[in-house]
Amino acid sequence: MKIVIIGGTGLIGSKTVDRLRKEGHEVIAASPNTGVNTITGEGLAAALTGASIVVDLANSPSFEDKAVLEFFETSGRNLIAAEKTAGVKHHIALSVVGTERLQESGYFRGKLAQEKLIKASGVPYTIVHSTQFMEFLSGIAQSGTVGDKVHLSPAYVQPIASDDVADAMADVTLAAPVNGTIEIAGPERFRLNELVARYLEATGDARKVEADAEARYFGVRLKDGSLVSDNNPRLGKITFEQWLATAARK
Repeated sequence: MKIVIIGGTGLIGSKTVDRLRKEGHEVIAASPNTGVNTITGEGLAAALTGASIVVDLANSPSFEDKAVLEFFETSGRNLIAAEKTAGVKHHIALSVVGTERLQESGYFRGKLAQEKLIKASGVPYTIVHSTQFMEFLSGIAQSGTVGDKVHLSPAYVQPIASDDVADAMADVTLAAPVNGTIEIAGPERFRLNELVARYLEATGDARKVEADAEARYFGVRLKDGSLVSDNNPRLGKITFEQWLATAARK
């Protein structure tokens, strides 16, 4: 079975490609640096020829409001058109838990636009909503840094390791379309400020984290339920401490 992974050279993409190839499938890792561009359309038709399944893991290179919306809308339209021509039987996309609750953010408005295109496309689909990846804790800390302090919301997060995300994406790829959304999340909940403080301490970073209910998370003021899943999610197996022990060795 031929499977095309859009964004197949990224963090989740490369891990998902490896898992599916080990199962014996023909997997194309599609990205601009392998000659496939969903914005310009370059290489897209050729990559999808004969494909049964497409997994969209591409992300916008810019988080600026207008640019991110244009990316997800243009990429989504081009990809769906190419899928229809190729006769693709299952479209899978990775999105974010709480997307519909986070519409103050241009990024999440872009993700919602992407999801609407998928649902209206007529191509059988599965949308996977994931909580935040543990690998992005450094970026979250940086986003809230002012001087030597990090201002972060005390709202709950339920971080998931990228290996658990890739396991889930591989399983969804080989399952039937649900024509709906499923959610995946990490096995533990933390207060965002407390989790980042633990991460910084463990990695020898001297910045101090301050809880700030008004601190924005990529433009959004968080509530306790904004970033966590109560929709019977598939839970990852890797705890924060287990991930941290592995990450520290890299």
